[in-house]
Amino acid sequence: MSSGLWSQEKVTSPYWEERIFYLLLQEYSVTDKQTQKLLKVPKGSIGQYIQDRAVGHSRGPAKGKKSQVGLKLLEQPHAVLLVEEKDVVEINEKFTELLLAITNCEERFSLFKNRNRLSKGLQIDVGCSVKVQLRPGEEKFPGVVRFRGPLLAERTVSGIFFGVELLEEGRGQGFTDGIYQGKQLFQCDEDCGVFVALDKLEIIEDDDNGLESDYAGPGDTAQVELPPLEINSRVSLKLGETIESGTVIFCDVLPGKESLGYFVGVDMDNPIGNWDGRFDGVQLCSFASVESTVLLHINDIIPVADDTAKSLTELSTDLEQASPPLQTPSMNSLSSENRFHSLPFSLTKVPNANGSISHSPLSLSVQSVMGELNNAPVQDSPPLAASPGSSHGLEVGSLAEVKENPPFYGVIRWIGQPPGLSEVLAGLELEDECAGCTDGTFRGTRYFTCALKKALFVKLKSCRPDSRFASLQPVSNQIERCNSLAFGGYLSEVVEENTPPKMEKEGLEIMIGKKKGIQGHYNSCYLDSTLFCLFAFSSVLDTVLLRPKEKTDVEYYSETQELLRTEIVNPLRIYGYVCATKIMKLRKILEKVEAASGFTSEEKDPEEFLNILFHHILRVEPLLKIRSAGQKVQDCYFYQIFMEKDEKVGVPTIQQLLEWSFINSNLKFAEAPSCLIIQMPRFGKDFKLFKKIFPSLELNITDLLEDTPRQCRICGGLAMYECRECYEDPEISAGKIKQFCKPCNTQVHLHPKRLNHKYNPVSLPKDLPDWDWRHGCIPSQKMELFAVLCIETSHYVAFVKYGRDDSAWLFFDSMADRDGGQNGFNIPQVTPCPEVREYLKMSPEALHSLDSRRIQGCARRLLCDAYMCMYQSPTMSLYK
Repeated sequence: MSSGLWSQEKVTSPYWEERIFYLLLQEYSVTDKQTQKLLKVPKGSIGQYIQDRAVGHSRGPAKGKKSQVGLKLLEQPHAVLLVEEKDVVEINEKFTELLLAITNCEERFSLFKNRNRLSKGLQIDVGCSVKVQLRPGEEKFPGVVRFRGPLLAERTVSGIFFGVELLEEGRGQGFTDGIYQGKQLFQCDEDCGVFVALDKLEIIEDDDNGLESDYAGPGDTAQVELPPLEINSRVSLKLGETIESGTVIFCDVLPGKESLGYFVGVDMDNPIGNWDGRFDGVQLCSFASVESTVLLHINDIIPVADDTAKSLTELSTDLEQASPPLQTPSMNSLSSENRFHSLPFSLTKVPNANGSISHSPLSLSVQSVMGELNNAPVQDSPPLAASPGSSHGLEVGSLAEVKENPPFYGVIRWIGQPPGLSEVLAGLELEDECAGCTDGTFRGTRYFTCALKKALFVKLKSCRPDSRFASLQPVSNQIERCNSLAFGGYLSEVVEENTPPKMEKEGLEIMIGKKKGIQGHYNSCYLDSTLFCLFAFSSVLDTVLLRPKEKTDVEYYSETQELLRTEIVNPLRIYGYVCATKIMKLRKILEKVEAASGFTSEEKDPEEFLNILFHHILRVEPLLKIRSAGQKVQDCYFYQIFMEKDEKVGVPTIQQLLEWSFINSNLKFAEAPSCLIIQMPRFGKDFKLFKKIFPSLELNITDLLEDTPRQCRICGGLAMYECRECYEDPEISAGKIKQFCKPCNTQVHLHPKRLNHKYNPVSLPKDLPDWDWRHGCIPSQKMELFAVLCIETSHYVAFVKYGRDDSAWLFFDSMADRDGGQNGFNIPQVTPCPEVREYLKMSPEALHSLDSRRIQGCARRLLCDAYMCMYQSPTMSLYK
């Protein structure tokens, strides 16, 4: 592709630069204005977002709109490139640092696609045991990380390298003793050290069960980097009763959904399709057309063989019931031990007197399968699917149980007869993890895809219909089913009158119990819990429900606002209940936004929901105005904490996390916010930076504000200077932002350790009253915690505060119980959890020493699973 802008001139004066970084998804060809030569900017190049000062200043391009992005290439600091928004993807600063160290853009792009490995790279720190790949094709050497950081800090952002001391057979294979360009970065013996980027490292982790695995886990590099279908290859797929054909234009894992395996984008021969090339706002493919492109899991795709003489319509209709395996490895290459790791026998094996292995009484049917396998010849042919009609009427999609003590419950995902077996097996996706189970593989062949340790393969005749659900009707369309007719017994009221939240005892009586809160339905927990947090007991955002429509608003603005106000927020506050049909109406409106998709059916994140609702539909004034190092103010709705883990800190408080993040990023609030939503430091939904986080009930943001009088940390007078380098000094109010009055600042920096500190003047109001601040009371800006949104295994729940007392907490789960089977109804529940008070009275040090398993009631989830913490100003509520 060609770029519309290329410059070798310095960009500092005509452009705004922001700490927002993008990675190029397509190769660009550009012309150097000085030499007139055609230059290539390869895929995988990284640039920093810039904007022409003449057109203003905003944070990045607006999603969903066709626009161009200005980038300053980090590898060529005086080069500016203008690219299409669809050809780049935003990456956070931590990932940028890891990727920049990889100079080969092709290898960099390959690592970027392997999100699991890239996220693990953030965990590699000094002291970690690793393996190092010094030369392609050669063995990896063991080592220990002795240094982590930039080798030369010469750019806006610098690549992170790892200094590794090689051990055992790797000693003498290195090229340094820890010195880089005359600077000693770490110490080791001569030629026993190396400096490498992340792509040459592999972290050594303890295996879950100490056994080798015969399947590739979700983070396996080969699984991500070697797609099983080539671009431009021909495939077919079954749509209804017809076979349709097309060409592969995309084959890879989806960002954030790596555990689900490969997905395939197919450009159909006929105008059939609904995929625009994006997933979760990220452009995956630039050749997609909504009218003729589909995105499906690879198990739903039929590769077209070279011999096309046989019509695809002759394929067995049983393919509807069993997904064909991607490949069948030679079973002779697997040891007899490795062959059966997908069988759920106990991993504790005890030899009998005759030398055979006895298993726990987990499944006699499984043991009999093993017996037949031991005597059966190994076949390389793919397994055949069984007929859809089977034992007890069970088929793919049936809820089933395996009669054990206790029974195993799950959904049948595959039925068939693998090679070498005379019995028909069923592949179940279990409700709970089970040691020894897989992610959908059996004997090295994949039959379906699910989470690790949840795929159980047993004889079909050993399965029974799930006894918990006596009789189930066929599964209907869950989106269309969510209507007033189907949900007749669960409908909620419409309330026109504006209603402030009921607090204390009155609010408690209205809200607690079963069938209380917001009813969940079909992956809606992210939305249910977010709305409950924002509106159940807080009015800080009620102004968004009352603003009159303006000419520039979207056509469905009034519809959305009325739905929120009269059918969700008001009924929740008066009756304590909102049914799923109201939430589905909101979800359908969200899908009208060009930048949104999947809101009626897919799992989403709260931040994605808030962005679509607040920015694209209701046009809410940004809740936060933040300035970085004197630059222009940036607007946002919530603040995501990015930071490296400090091993010296066991349980951080929200106050500490926010201050650390602001100090390290040189940020200040340009205005005191009325509502502050803070997203906890995580990498995706699953990886938590801290095992526990202490939710500060009160947040003091005085030292994080611009143009605000602040107290001297020493004498309490008016502070005139702030020193970032004093922040970690344990001798002066350890772990607190350090600002000093003029005399104290001089005294503090006379100490030999602080002589070279660089301190800056504090920004103060121009009209500051002239009184004796040293003896006066400098006001402080504080915010109160009113809700915490939590996540565990992709399920969101909420904690809200309904009164002033520290025990006034409620726990909300939109899917706490179930009425009926697959066509039944979720029952929401709101539960008091006063036990939270006892843990919030503990010090962070005491909480750190407490085993999470000993935390009583719901409090464990509040302390261990926080995803967003929500604070409000006590002086800015709508209702007084």
